[in-house]
Amino acid sequence: MAGVPRFGPHLPPKAVIAHRGASAYSAENTLAAFRAAADMGAHAIELDVKRSADGRVVVMHDATVTRTAHGAAGAVRRMTYAQLRALNVGPAARPEGVPTLEEVLDAVGQRLFVNIELTNYDAPFDDLPQRVAALLKAWGHPERVWVSSFNPWALWRFARHCPEVSMGYLTQPTRGSVALYRLLAPWLPHAALHPHRAQMDADWVRRAHAAGRKIFPYTVNRYAALRDALARPWIDGVFTDRPDAGLHARAAALLS
Repeated sequence: MAGVPRFGPHLPPKAVIAHRGASAYSAENTLAAFRAAADMGAHAIELDVKRSADGRVVVMHDATVTRTAHGAAGAVRRMTYAQLRALNVGPAARPEGVPTLEEVLDAVGQRLFVNIELTNYDAPFDDLPQRVAALLKAWGHPERVWVSSFNPWALWRFARHCPEVSMGYLTQPTRGSVALYRLLAPWLPHAALHPHRAQMDADWVRRAHAAGRKIFPYTVNRYAALRDALARPWIDGVFTDRPDAGLHARAAALLS
């Protein structure tokens, strides 16, 4: 049975984590969104990674490019990096290709902490965890990142290759997801728990915090909800599409 590991990134109390960057204002998971989050003063960003057909670690949430790329369709895992790079996932007036994880770390990794979600949910047995582990080892700043997933198998495989990087377990607001987490929590060496915002007051979430895990609920966007979430003593930070609102709410919560 694993103990509760130390959470590596030195996030400030009540951290504001920009979900897919400042995604309320810029196209999600783009360099523009991540730079905007940094300029707003966010403490960290969250991003989603997948494996391209030729083995590059690219930043994209969905299994396909249909929702976020202009005039394109297709599964990310069946497209090469060159094909993904040629897409426009930014606004029409300021085209942006799909970035790689390396590009994001080089652009903002020294300004922001980075939460990397392994989103190979449509290809759960691919080598994305190993590739992310190798990339982070080469980058050399394990204290600035943590890796998360809804898939405990992906987390286990990542931990085998890169135990120096902290991990977070994501839960969905369903009984099955909670039951799986409660079953596996004692055995999976995760330092953080990322519950859905509807779960943040649950007893099992508070017990996880009491055991030493960081609690970061997702995705909280309204100012009042941000303020209330950050006022809870067992909440260590929040994921939000609106880091500017999150920072204002944080200031209010710290004063209360």
